[in-house]
Amino acid sequence: METSWTLPVPKHKFSDLYLCFCGYEACQPLHSYGPAVRPNYVIHYIISGKGTFTIGNRTYRLTAGQGFFLMPNVRTYYEADAEDPWTYLWIGFDGEKAASYVQELGLSEEHPVYQCSFSGELQSLLFQMQKHNTYDTSDQYLLEGCLYQFFSILSREITLADPSALESGNLYVEKAVEFIRNNYSNEILVSDIARYVCINRSYLYTLFQKYLHTSPQDYLSSCRITRALELLSYTDLSIETVAFSCGYRNTEVFTKAFRQKQGMTPSAYRKKFRRDTTPDPAHTP
Repeated sequence: METSWTLPVPKHKFSDLYLCFCGYEACQPLHSYGPAVRPNYVIHYIISGKGTFTIGNRTYRLTAGQGFFLMPNVRTYYEADAEDPWTYLWIGFDGEKAASYVQELGLSEEHPVYQCSFSGELQSLLFQMQKHNTYDTSDQYLLEGCLYQFFSILSREITLADPSALESGNLYVEKAVEFIRNNYSNEILVSDIARYVCINRSYLYTLFQKYLHTSPQDYLSSCRITRALELLSYTDLSIETVAFSCGYRNTEVFTKAFRQKQGMTPSAYRKKFRRDTTPDPAHTP
């Protein structure tokens, strides 16, 4: 009999993704489950031994270091080997974004099997889940964190099932733009952007030219200067503070970059385009 722990993580608190249950079992020879369907998502990981996993008309013979994925309401069957039965762990989860998260891992009904070499880390996370299986608020946040860590570990080795999705969706560019918009006020470099999206600078440059018709450096600079225009027009912040707020730690560097984009200094721009946001007393109710 499989040993499973139900986890008290309320859906209303973590609606995007939440744990439902987890478990760990050293199976007896030919121990099986199913054929059956599950109401939620389940990821199994094989720690040792062997077994078979069947979905539809496909059967996979699996061994330690591999795992298999169950989708909601999809009929599956799995069985431990007669001579070398597997020991495995599993987590069950659901949520409004669960489908998109497993898709990012590359798992699906068509690609239900994966490989992962971080057995120790996955086991450690599972035992943490078991240890903190209470309704205590601190434990609830810890359990939620363990689930995301589990996904993080798997994502180190699992790639998208459909590599063309990266091309059609411009995923690298989308994530790079998101990173820039969230971090332009910091001292980020193009190398930081490339590192974040896990590609080299040269390839990042090629993608930006293809899809945005500009370089990553120019896009970053444009984001910073656009923000500077807003601050110069609508606030009384000093030039130094505006520069710092836009990711420039040196006012001279900021002034030079601003002049290249706008054809004038920040001070001249403010003098020419400053907009008074103070209410007119004559029109104050």
